[in-house]
Amino acid sequence: MKNSVPVLIVGAGPTGLVLAISLKRQGIDVRIIDKTAQPGTTSRAMIVHGRTLEFYHQLGFADAVVERGVKVDEVNLWVRGKPTAKLQLKNIATGQTPYPFALVYPQDAHERFLIDRLAELGVQVERQTELVRFEQQADAVLAILKHADGAEEHCQAEYLAGCDGARSTVRETLGTRFSGGTYEGLFYVADVEVDGPVPAGALHVSIDLADIQMVFPLRENNSVRLIGNVRASVLNEDRPLDFDTVRSRTLEHLQLTVKKVNWFSTYRVHHRIADNFHYGRVFLAGDAGHIHSPVGGQGMNTGIGDAVNLAWKLAAVLRGKADAKLLDTYEEERVPFARRLVATTDRAFTIVTSPGRFARWVRTRVVPFVLPRLFQFQTVRRFFFRTVSQVGIQYRESPLSQGAAGHLRAGDRLPWVNGKHGDNFSVLSSLDWQVHIYGAPHRELQAVCSELQLALHVFEWAGNAQHAGLRKDCLYLVRPDGYLALIDQTGDPLKLRRYMQEVVQRA
Repeated sequence: MKNSVPVLIVGAGPTGLVLAISLKRQGIDVRIIDKTAQPGTTSRAMIVHGRTLEFYHQLGFADAVVERGVKVDEVNLWVRGKPTAKLQLKNIATGQTPYPFALVYPQDAHERFLIDRLAELGVQVERQTELVRFEQQADAVLAILKHADGAEEHCQAEYLAGCDGARSTVRETLGTRFSGGTYEGLFYVADVEVDGPVPAGALHVSIDLADIQMVFPLRENNSVRLIGNVRASVLNEDRPLDFDTVRSRTLEHLQLTVKKVNWFSTYRVHHRIADNFHYGRVFLAGDAGHIHSPVGGQGMNTGIGDAVNLAWKLAAVLRGKADAKLLDTYEEERVPFARRLVATTDRAFTIVTSPGRFARWVRTRVVPFVLPRLFQFQTVRRFFFRTVSQVGIQYRESPLSQGAAGHLRAGDRLPWVNGKHGDNFSVLSSLDWQVHIYGAPHRELQAVCSELQLALHVFEWAGNAQHAGLRKDCLYLVRPDGYLALIDQTGDPLKLRRYMQEVVQRA
């Protein structure tokens, strides 16, 4: 077993797995360890959003994920046992992304898929291997690992990534604060097989005075995943919790009868965020750095976004293509977004679950009446999708972002353009810096791109590019994660050279 590696990843959930896959795709060797004996068999993370699928497209397996999941075409709201409203999501964001939908793909199946993809790259998750402690030195991190037989191993890594969840050993060793709290109440998740017409592509949300339940369709025939709250009256009873003690009448309203409970689990919901995500040669990602309510299905997708952001920066530094100061921008870009997300989902979750009279009135009277009417407006639907799907995440305040043209600013995600000769996202699979021109490039641009070892992609100027917000003949420098780093309306190759030399190489 190797005891020296460029990157040691602690935690083999979706965040750690995507970090490992992305690094390996960029030529960086990794070790990924996890103290559990096997991948998780239960999960409450159900939704894979559009931006995550765009990242998976870069990694080469988005279509395989979509094939294994269920596209959500509509959300049905039930209030006190009656169908109250229907939100149509089918093609809600056509033209914005290759993946204009939300996908139900449970985390347990999702993890197994990612483990297989990582194995194809020659990396196995090292199970029952626990990080005991570590210390940072000037040029490495020295970690002590404990194996299943109790034997300890000394591992040296140039960088260590803590993707080890809410009870992160990496975060606790660093001693950083994990500010926040725990919501009142207990919640459950169950995988059940049912008799009756399981509605394909429909997510059901049932709201009662004391009950909230969500019914997710699964790929397997006549199976659904249930998530809901455990009523306070049940918690006060002196008997063990099982599915029968927490079940609501939602399935009966849907004319579904439970014939088998495959598994049942309870959990509590937290909202916390670490003060920092970057300490020298050590990083926090995913639940190790931030945890929040399940509203909007943001948690797992946010952790995957952390992994993608960190991976290309680590790869650039380890391959000698960027100064180590580039790694500071991981925290500068991801912490502000995580803080906004925790605050937003906290407010929403409080309204959704609070037993107070005002909160009950909002969720049973106001939301079912107002939300469907707002959804009649295309601007509302598009804003909703951009927010929930995370395609609207931007890094405009990042030190890596320079320039603007029209309503696009550096730090925005590259707009998707699908033309008659293909789309502009297909070239992002290189996972490297590249230059995009929609129209005609400056005559000296090709020479400068060759000098800087940047791929130059010239796309035909057409109405769909203009509609996406792009400007004709403008120079767009695209980061490896698909965000715009530099925008220059003049297409000046000298500005491109200066940016790469001053911002990336001497970040």
